[in-house]
Amino acid sequence: MAYSPEVVKRARARLAQAKEDRESENRQRLAQAYAAVPRIREIDILLRKTMAQAAQAAFQEGSDGRERLARAREENLSLQQERAALAASHFEEGFLDEVPICQNCGGTGYVGANMCECLRELCRQEQKKEVAILSGGKESFSQFRLEYYPDRVDPKYGASPRAIMERNFQNCRRYALGFSPGSGNLLFVGGTGLGKTFLAACIARVVADRGYGVCYETAPKLFGKLEQARFNSTEETRREAAALTQCDLLILDDLGTEMPGQFVTSALYSLLSDRLLGGKPMVITTNLNVDDMGRRYSPQIASRLYGGFQRLTFVGEDIRVLKNRGY
Repeated sequence: MAYSPEVVKRARARLAQAKEDRESENRQRLAQAYAAVPRIREIDILLRKTMAQAAQAAFQEGSDGRERLARAREENLSLQQERAALAASHFEEGFLDEVPICQNCGGTGYVGANMCECLRELCRQEQKKEVAILSGGKESFSQFRLEYYPDRVDPKYGASPRAIMERNFQNCRRYALGFSPGSGNLLFVGGTGLGKTFLAACIARVVADRGYGVCYETAPKLFGKLEQARFNSTEETRREAAALTQCDLLILDDLGTEMPGQFVTSALYSLLSDRLLGGKPMVITTNLNVDDMGRRYSPQIASRLYGGFQRLTFVGEDIRVLKNRGY
């Protein structure tokens, strides 16, 4: 899963804090045990000595070394048994067990070169929080309401807006629940207030919840980040720009609301090319039709958007207006 560096950084910080909290708790319990049963402290000191003796004996050649190692091991085992007996008679079970925050990685977050599930889960949580902040709400598919869309047949489409939007809803839901790196791209096209941003945010939330790296950006913010990386390059701006290309799913909301210009056209072309060539899925929402795309950006960009994406046309009346009217 391709999480952004910032998501991984926050997740690692949380894991490091959890590890420190667990180690602090272990130290506090040990201090309580030493105060209540001083013999346990003495045993721990002796255990460290016997371990050092065993280490020295292991490098000593001949029968003397083997005998010293055997004695050190025997003494160490006897001390451990005495310590366990004292702990069992004075404290609840497990009180002195120094259990790591994660049994698999010990709290490092990695098993070899692979990310441990404990860190992966924290990344999922951080990704979900980031998506919630960027999308500005807590949208879910269960909140989608088809009753806002007219049920009468529109001659232009040969179906009612409600039937069309029900198909769009089901397509979005299947896309999110079955998302994989090869899921392909969606292009939401339609007027303002028809649910494009809402369903895009629903997809982002479900895909992030399933453990994939999601970048959700409005067009003005996305091109602002790319512009910063180009003309005010720092490690942070380069990292943010790279995440837009490398994340598992990029959601670009409200394409066409950014300030137009040569940089935007060039940046959009590069972003689309990089992700399409890399097989990285995208969801793009826009109020622009194919002719608008060609005029605002270029015919090449319009061709990529309409040729490399599954287009979902959003129809109906502005839901925000309907809500204001009390519907």
